[in-house]
Amino acid sequence: MFDDSDDIHPLFSGAPSTTEFKKLRKRIVRQTREAIEHYGMVQPSDHDKAGKPARWLVCLSGGKDSYTLLAVLYELKWRGLLPVDLLACNLDQGQPGFPATVLPEFLERMEVPHRIEYQDTYSVVMDKVPQGRTYCALCSRLRRGNLYRIAREEGCSAVVLGHHRDDILETFFMNLFHGGRLATMPPKLVNEEGDLFVFRPLAHVAEADCEKFAKAMRYPIIPCDLCGSQDGLQRQQVKQILDQWERNSPGRRQVMFRALTNARPSHLLDKNLFDFSSLVLNDPEKSEDSDGIPRLR
Repeated sequence: MFDDSDDIHPLFSGAPSTTEFKKLRKRIVRQTREAIEHYGMVQPSDHDKAGKPARWLVCLSGGKDSYTLLAVLYELKWRGLLPVDLLACNLDQGQPGFPATVLPEFLERMEVPHRIEYQDTYSVVMDKVPQGRTYCALCSRLRRGNLYRIAREEGCSAVVLGHHRDDILETFFMNLFHGGRLATMPPKLVNEEGDLFVFRPLAHVAEADCEKFAKAMRYPIIPCDLCGSQDGLQRQQVKQILDQWERNSPGRRQVMFRALTNARPSHLLDKNLFDFSSLVLNDPEKSEDSDGIPRLR
């Protein structure tokens, strides 16, 4: 893990030497690498016309998840397992009291190439969203539009987000309970314009592991006071349900997540995914092989 080497990236300097932390770090790295490989986030053709490797815009909010994302991507790159260039990006959305110097100072100290962008989307959200309604939908849409623009300006082929396994599960149940559809955050997608990928390399990583990792590394966490100041959010309610299920049956989150990777269209009800009308019964005249021996089922 480079901990005994002088040739270590600043992001990992001061990492705890305990066995527990090393296991945690190894697990997060392994799960992230699995997601990158499983969902084809890196392709042999990911080079520009000059032969340079693809460039990823790594979105850094200052929360535990995005710090974990940045660190694990750099670890994979440091090991030669991620042949892409990384550009960290923080979008300062103009929230009152946002500590604007924390991330720039951290990224400078960590020697991480980065871009800090200021766009006052906070005022737009506060002006457009009626009192009592949640800010998340408009806030995320404005943030996403700015990140896509920045990615294009910086020559990036992908916008990389820090959503983890629990975010994906919560979104699934929000769609199930409130949206009337079976859908969640995909680990890899193409934006509506068709010119950028959106990756979620932490798709297999548990939120608790992100929290333990960022806390152990003493990364300067910046809370999101905008949506965090609202009570009764649907996502908070779903999270409470999942927390209760996990307490009653430890490991249930992972079982549910595994179900998302094991969908059976023939056992759902969407006729656009499975052609139910073409199902036919076996023809008795064709139920035997040519030698007269009944086929085994």
